[in-house]
Amino acid sequence: MSGAVEAGRRLAALEAEMAGARELAADSDDPEMRALAGAEVAELEGRLEEAAARLRVALVPPDPMEDRPAVVEIRAGTGGDEAGLFGADLMRMYRRLAERRGWTVELLSRSEGIPGAIREAVFTVRGRGAYGCLRYESGVHRVQRVPETESQGRIHTSAASVAVLPEAEEVDVQIDPADLRIDVFRSSGPGGQSVNTTDSAVRITHLPTQLVVTCQDEKSQHKNKAKAMRVLRSRLLDREIAAREASRAAERRSQIGSGDRSAKIRTYNFPQNRVTDHRIGLSLHRLGDILDGDLDELVAALTLARDEERLAGDGAT
Repeated sequence: MSGAVEAGRRLAALEAEMAGARELAADSDDPEMRALAGAEVAELEGRLEEAAARLRVALVPPDPMEDRPAVVEIRAGTGGDEAGLFGADLMRMYRRLAERRGWTVELLSRSEGIPGAIREAVFTVRGRGAYGCLRYESGVHRVQRVPETESQGRIHTSAASVAVLPEAEEVDVQIDPADLRIDVFRSSGPGGQSVNTTDSAVRITHLPTQLVVTCQDEKSQHKNKAKAMRVLRSRLLDREIAAREASRAAERRSQIGSGDRSAKIRTYNFPQNRVTDHRIGLSLHRLGDILDGDLDELVAALTLARDEERLAGDGAT
């Protein structure tokens, strides 16, 4: 709560300055002094608004999931091969973001399309604030650009979906082994000489929810099973969180808090060098920087919007 105390002191100091400036503007006999005081009042109004917003955000209870590792799932959507290429661009964007913040990335599963494209990729990002930052990426990402294979120079629209889940620990989700169906088969992807000659790939089906997780990147069946179980726990935890949020604050949650993966959240427009986040109406004309992992401005704006929303909702997570 020290942040809230400091924000409160700053707001009180600015309010005292404002009172003095208004008094001087009203009572001074010197026209020049009144003009200067009036200009100070106008400047302080903006600073007071910013300080009040900072205090409101500081009063929001911390998110207990903030520092959890994030399990990120990217899937190519509409747009054929171009969607797979865009999915690979998104994966690179998150890798670059992780590098900028000193986080680590562990690939859990990857299914490739044409060279340079992915049909699906699942990876874990670990580091301070990883889930708190990446949680805003859940949803449908849309790209508008001229594909390399387009000979007529026409702009195509493609999409990829992103799901970001907090990595679950065993204590978070209890899974009954009787609820699992585990199938093993030969991997069909890259991985070395033995990957296609042994039954190392694992598919786990959680029977009560019909959630299915497949992992085949490792040569070891044991390692693939462990990775698949981690993803399954995270998906089950995400379901629990979503259900809890829906029952507690559905009527006042926006897409920022809902994690609705069917909602179009962001458009990457190459001809206009523009990225638009539709949840908060923010457009930035520096697409290259953002695809290179510079998401700080977007994350800050989304965090502020969500904290304001949580405060209005009595701190609901």
